[in-house]
Amino acid sequence: MVPLSILDLAPVTRGSTAGEALRRTLDLAQHAERWGYQRYWLAEHHNMPGIASAATAVVIAHVAGGTSTIRVGSGGIMLPNHAPLVIAEEFGTLESLFPGRIDLGLGRAPGTDPLTARALRRGDSDVFPRDVMELQSYFRASVPGQAVQAVPGAGLGVPIWILGSSLFGAQLAAELGLPFAFASHFAPALLEEALGQYRARFQPSRQLPRPHAMAVIAVCAAESDAEARRLFTSQQQSFTLLRRGTPVALPPPVDSMGGFWTGAEEMGAAQAFREAVVGSPATVKRGVEAFVERTGVDELMLTGSIYDPAARLRSFEIAARAAAA
Repeated sequence: MVPLSILDLAPVTRGSTAGEALRRTLDLAQHAERWGYQRYWLAEHHNMPGIASAATAVVIAHVAGGTSTIRVGSGGIMLPNHAPLVIAEEFGTLESLFPGRIDLGLGRAPGTDPLTARALRRGDSDVFPRDVMELQSYFRASVPGQAVQAVPGAGLGVPIWILGSSLFGAQLAAELGLPFAFASHFAPALLEEALGQYRARFQPSRQLPRPHAMAVIAVCAAESDAEARRLFTSQQQSFTLLRRGTPVALPPPVDSMGGFWTGAEEMGAAQAFREAVVGSPATVKRGVEAFVERTGVDELMLTGSIYDPAARLRSFEIAARAAAA
């Protein structure tokens, strides 16, 4: 089995606080380290009542400081929201504090709604390739006469990943010779085509001699298929409400989604979660193995927002043990 990692949105559940969510994130990361997960990534989202990882670099420091060996990173930093120099300094600081354990995954979406994007004073996503290359330059060793340096950052070589849910990210990652992570946990439509283009177009770089692809899928595991499907309704509700433009804290699971959503909403969720693996340990094992065999990914990243903290821990434990069996 390929290495497994976790993408955590630091879910704020209904009735809880962001502080509680962040403490649960650290708890999950500590368990993930013991279970053998390779990476623990956090995502930048804004104006989302159910996501506590908006200040992503700060949360990465929180997680890295409470763990010892697992790699911790961003999945991702939405680069158009930031000056590349600031990100270089932030992740240079993280790398200085936790050497050899920090990843920098970059995306070009705003990670929020249009009104909040304006509040962020975000830049033009059309210059994303230029911003990535500028960011790369700050991690190289400084040279005489270089007017602007990332301190800390210069010479640290923080690994950069390109994230994507379309062909654009795949093509850019290939052109720059960077590892690529595809967001098949919510936008799986172009998964196979993106992976194919990435591998076919890849140009070796100083960071990476050959293509290295990772995909993210949603996983919800429990002792039985029925219980896993019930737990997964929290994520289905949250997704549907987000699509309606009314994001909320993660709601508790329900016995049936009937009456909650329209037929069109149910179809939209089914398409978005097409690659999700939901079920018992045996079901999860089969689903994960089938996905890896079909896509040929070099790594697999799992994500899953489950209302009950103990059930969330158990889900990722089941997935880790199923993959190792």
